[in-house]
Amino acid sequence: MEFLENFLDIKIIRIGEGYLSVSTLLIIALTLLATKFILWLIKKALYSKYRFKKLDQGNSYALFQIIKYLLWVIAWVLILDAIGVKVTVLIAGSAALMVGVGLGLQHTFNDFISGIILLSEGTTRVGDVLQIDDQVLIIKSIGLRTSKALNRENIVIIIPNSLITNNKVINWSHQSKKTRFKIDIGVAYGSDVNLVIKTLEESVLEHPDVFDKKMIEIRFVNFGNSSLDFEVLFFSKNVFRIERVKSDIRKIIIQKFIENSIKIPFPQIDLHLKN
Repeated sequence: MEFLENFLDIKIIRIGEGYLSVSTLLIIALTLLATKFILWLIKKALYSKYRFKKLDQGNSYALFQIIKYLLWVIAWVLILDAIGVKVTVLIAGSAALMVGVGLGLQHTFNDFISGIILLSEGTTRVGDVLQIDDQVLIIKSIGLRTSKALNRENIVIIIPNSLITNNKVINWSHQSKKTRFKIDIGVAYGSDVNLVIKTLEESVLEHPDVFDKKMIEIRFVNFGNSSLDFEVLFFSKNVFRIERVKSDIRKIIIQKFIENSIKIPFPQIDLHLKN
């Protein structure tokens, strides 16, 4: 027992007026391991399919991130205390420095505060589809300063959190399970309007990602300069890849127009010359 006490009291590194002993290193190691183990247990509990059924993936992620940051703050306070660093003295001594740093890093602190808001408020969660500055993105992770998102070209984009909280953002995931989309199309004058409407309905019905077949609507909207203008309205769950869905439907429309001899016009101008 005496040997163990002597071993734990062995001084390894000198820090200021004190020393870093084996027992201190052991406390640091145990604190780090305990923190990681507790976080592993919490993560396993939060993401379990059989517990916390009221929490979806986004809520579970946000709650885990908040708990993780709090636990690591507590862990580092304990580590600093074990080393002999008085946290209260450290904070008081660095107060003036922090004011100066804060003035120079206003945007960074704004991003940190925005990250806390995103994680706690729940208006934006992991898996949500957002439209920011005409870009449609799916959120993959939310950090304290930045969030990671994937655009429709499968490119990872790093977004400052303040961009999400301070700007006008459309969250498509806050819609109902189905969202309505529109395709515009024009046909040549002289076309059979009823045949055009029937062909457009059949074209949309062929696509598997159209959500509600009964809510497909074809509108004859205008007499254009060179065409009869129609709108194809349909509902789909595939919000993030909707441009691909629209492209597929347009291909089907073109094929069916060829089969039914319906022509899509090009702009025409009649030029009259006077002698």
